[in-house]
Amino acid sequence: MLPVRVMALAIMSVMEQFDEAVSFAQAHEIPWPRDPAADPARWGVHHDDPPPFNRLRRPVHPRGGVSGVIRVRGEEVAAWGEPDRADQTFSVAKTYLALLAGVAHSRGLLAPGERVSDRLPGIGFDSEHNRSITWEHLLTQTSEWQGECFGMPDQVEHYRRVSHDPKPPEGRKGERRALREAGDYWEYNDVRINQFSLALAHLFRRPLPEVFLDSVLRPIGGGRDFLWEGYDDAWVEIDGQRIQSVPGGTHWGGGVKISARDQARIGQMLLDRGMHQERQILPRAWVQRMHAPCAVAPFYGWLTWLNRDGRLFAEASRASWFMFGAGGHMVWIDPDNEAVVVARWLDGAHSAGFVRRVAQAFGS
Repeated sequence: MLPVRVMALAIMSVMEQFDEAVSFAQAHEIPWPRDPAADPARWGVHHDDPPPFNRLRRPVHPRGGVSGVIRVRGEEVAAWGEPDRADQTFSVAKTYLALLAGVAHSRGLLAPGERVSDRLPGIGFDSEHNRSITWEHLLTQTSEWQGECFGMPDQVEHYRRVSHDPKPPEGRKGERRALREAGDYWEYNDVRINQFSLALAHLFRRPLPEVFLDSVLRPIGGGRDFLWEGYDDAWVEIDGQRIQSVPGGTHWGGGVKISARDQARIGQMLLDRGMHQERQILPRAWVQRMHAPCAVAPFYGWLTWLNRDGRLFAEASRASWFMFGAGGHMVWIDPDNEAVVVARWLDGAHSAGFVRRVAQAFGS
């Protein structure tokens, strides 16, 4: 075993490898105001929605500056900004729904190929169009679910374009399109994600934030200042208990508030195939399936983004998989380099430059 002083010097040397990447991130903060109330027109992603849905439903919160964490072989080798500050993380929360589905699967509450309507009748999956939707369809964003979730119709997200979607534009956002059968078409659709979250709440029969804290975050040593908030009007009654249904993002407000270090802890657990200190948090096979390609969208797994062809980031390893959120949020899991990289509030126009510098540091 190396002496303590030698080990400390080795860690410092590794940290220095990432100095350029850290400096680059710090120099390229997203141009959103730090307080959403200060300049509402420049904050968020709801502005592109068709009226009257182009509004926030609350809550939203002031944010911190650029921050992040890099872990290599299980050790934190770099951190910047306020890595312990809990901030809203937008669509990174989608992946947390996939983790909760994995918890449910481990308890025998769902099978990926099972129809949601068979398990949970009466919550929006019973129509002729929706009854064939499975949990896997929801996990891959291929459900084509049709309906309203807390007053928001699925059509609001028809033809939505996000930065990592390789499909060419097909229509104007919010314009109605002909729906296909479940499993035949991939679309990034936050209304359907919120319906998935509602289904999970009915499955667990508990508030999802409690389940996530008890089953994922606290067992891996996290959870400080964590919040998962729903819209002010998104409440249901389950077994006589009033439960707030939480969104899988912050498109219209709410969503997950979490620190960069806790995001890195989650990424490390996934890198370790669902394990944390000899405890299996999620089934290994579930984690493996989370980053296997979807048949109709090979760039996507179970609410994760894949880099199998290098299209996301040419310099990142092809084994890399990602959680992304609007506002410059990234959790990068890189099995080839045994690394987890978290970046927050990074201007998306410069995310490739950041990834390139980190990848170069891995190779140095």
